[in-house]
Amino acid sequence: MKIGALAQQTGLPAKTIRYYESIRLIANPVRAQNGYRNYNDNDVATLKFICRARGLGFSIKQVAELLALWNDRDRTSEKVKSLAIDHIREVEGKITELESLRTTLLDLTERCHGDDRPECPILDSLADLE
Repeated sequence: MKIGALAQQTGLPAKTIRYYESIRLIANPVRAQNGYRNYNDNDVATLKFICRARGLGFSIKQVAELLALWNDRDRTSEKVKSLAIDHIREVEGKITELESLRTTLLDLTERCHGDDRPECPILDSLADLE
């Protein structure tokens, strides 16, 4: 199948598919005599795997590790679980950071009158005037 059909089946833009090829996240496809890339069902499955992993917030590097484990029939699930647990820790750190941002923004918006006065604690905080 050509890249357009692959893009349609996976929901990824052709540009993203070419990017994944360039960083060797997916194998370079066989080219037909006319130069067109020819993809197969394995490419579809691999790209769907990548999409799901990226949707869960795994980095490109982590996706590469997961793909290697997926393709290694001698892998242990311990390695996979360890990678997932490390990612959970990263996600929890981001959640903590976002909760702190939320708390700060709530405090600032509560202190701002939001009326016709020029004084604004939000701007003062951004300017580090508080």
